[in-house]
Amino acid sequence: MKYFAHETAVIDEGCQIGEGTKIWHFSHIMPNCTIGNSCNIGQNVVVSPEVILGNNVKIQNNVSIYTGVICEDDVFLGPSMVFTNVMNPRSAVIRRDSYLQTIVKKGASIGANATIVCGHDIGRYAFIGAGAVVTKHVPDYALVVGNPARQIGWMSEYGHRLNFDENGLAICPESEQKYRLTGSGHALIVQRDNE
Repeated sequence: MKYFAHETAVIDEGCQIGEGTKIWHFSHIMPNCTIGNSCNIGQNVVVSPEVILGNNVKIQNNVSIYTGVICEDDVFLGPSMVFTNVMNPRSAVIRRDSYLQTIVKKGASIGANATIVCGHDIGRYAFIGAGAVVTKHVPDYALVVGNPARQIGWMSEYGHRLNFDENGLAICPESEQKYRLTGSGHALIVQRDNE
């Protein structure tokens, strides 16, 4: 095999699993999942049918990824974080045809015990704080915390909180990439400045 699966892991038929991916103790990969290269799927993770994971996705212990979730490349899912896929679940009502899609875009990180309510996308390089409850779309590079989650700042691609000067410029202390804050009011956009 081009990937590693611990002997206690269960991998159902029809899955595509990329080279260098590791699947650890007691995890269950359900039918027809697509998992990219160099992913790390921790202990006691459930990946529901038809979930799509890009390359280099890191999933910590005790995470359930339900049908309708797509994680792009370089996504980090913290321990015991939660996705949902139905807005109004009832035990006695079958809603398998009502699953809502949630896209976690490239480079985003979701902290431990956070909850992502279905149908709300997480932007590129966004950072969801531990325990946050996301009930709306999260912009690219946004830092959100709390219940319900609210934006309190911006993050660099290397995961550092950005501090903007009076000219709307911030520099990541690790990568030295430059970011410029544009827009007005509540519609703020972070753009990396390559100059």
